Amino acid sequence: MSSRILIGTRKGTFIAEKTSRGWCPRLSGHAGSGVNFVAADPHTGRLWALLGHGHWGAKLSISDDAGATWSDAGAQIKYPEGARFIGQDMYEDASSSFGVGWKIRTKPATLAKLWVIAFGPEGRVFVGTIPGGLFESRDGGASFALNLRLWNHPSRGGDLSQGDAAAETKWFGTPASEGGDFAPGIHSIEIDPRQPDRMLIGVSTAGVIETTDGGKTWRSRNKGMTLDHTPEPDAEWGHDVHAIELCKGAPEHVWQQNHTGIYYSRDGAATWTRVSKPENGVRFGFPVTTDAEDGRVAWVLPAEGDNKRMAIGGGLFVARTDDGGQSWRTLRAGLPQELAYDVVYRHALHNDAGSVAFGSTTGNLYVSDDRGEQWATVANNLPPIYSVRFA
Repeated sequence: MSSRILIGTRKGTFIAEKTSRGWCPRLSGHAGSGVNFVAADPHTGRLWALLGHGHWGAKLSISDDAGATWSDAGAQIKYPEGARFIGQDMYEDASSSFGVGWKIRTKPATLAKLWVIAFGPEGRVFVGTIPGGLFESRDGGASFALNLRLWNHPSRGGDLSQGDAAAETKWFGTPASEGGDFAPGIHSIEIDPRQPDRMLIGVSTAGVIETTDGGKTWRSRNKGMTLDHTPEPDAEWGHDVHAIELCKGAPEHVWQQNHTGIYYSRDGAATWTRVSKPENGVRFGFPVTTDAEDGRVAWVLPAEGDNKRMAIGGGLFVARTDDGGQSWRTLRAGLPQELAYDVVYRHALHNDAGSVAFGSTTGNLYVSDDRGEQWATVANNLPPIYSVRFA
């Protein structure tokens, strides 16, 4: 079991270490800067932080001494000249049932957010961004290149580098960028440990997309999801995936928290089954994490809903399934059950060898060492927490 938890927050990187006194958090670096995601490369031990400076923009930061010191990575993410995408500009529209309308136009691609990082064998590092770019390094992060096969995929209008779009895009926006730009974003990158050339990515808002040949070709993996709030609920594209995670020991098991509920796949994301239990409050939320060995086991952090992004009824709880979503247990012991208005972002829940940890937008960090049965408060006064990862 890991003895460290890496925590990305709105105002710095924190590390919690397990001691004889329990989990003890400390500020590790980037004080005052937004840290969207922190993770350790399991192949090298290097720590990576994805920064979102309000003034200096997005940067990659690295540490080779367990977080004692940090420095800017030698290679930074940058869109190639001429990269363009079809975006939407939002405006007020009283005639719309949503109260807003969208102006579609082709935009130059500039980096709005570094959102997630993942690691493969042989020096492969992947970074997902807003506006929907997948960047890859094959030399341990010494250089990065945009995966053009995905960037120019027909689902997002094809190659737009030569001019305005003649085709429509099926990739829509997310308001999660630091600058408020409404653009697609890649927030989940799941590499199959048995087949490293197979990868699933989660896109807000487009769906789940798979490659089995190292990024040369891509296909949608959205069968079984429904767009409940649209005239085309069974559309191939346009699904608002909040997070995905595959079981490392049994990668045919994949879990997804979606805007419309919780989905589970037993066939490697070829098909999905909705396994929400709205009657138990287990439906809407942002994060999901699955056991590393038993793909039937998963945890979620439910919230009221899109219009009330907070704990349900003022009581915070974690839900766990041990049977692939057929049933869910609500786990509350040690968590506040009144006056709790936390919400947990998509990267702020993780598990490792029976331990589960999550952090909230109100700066609370909770850890359970018994699969969620009992919870201990590790911190109450951290900045809003963006990511939590055992390392």
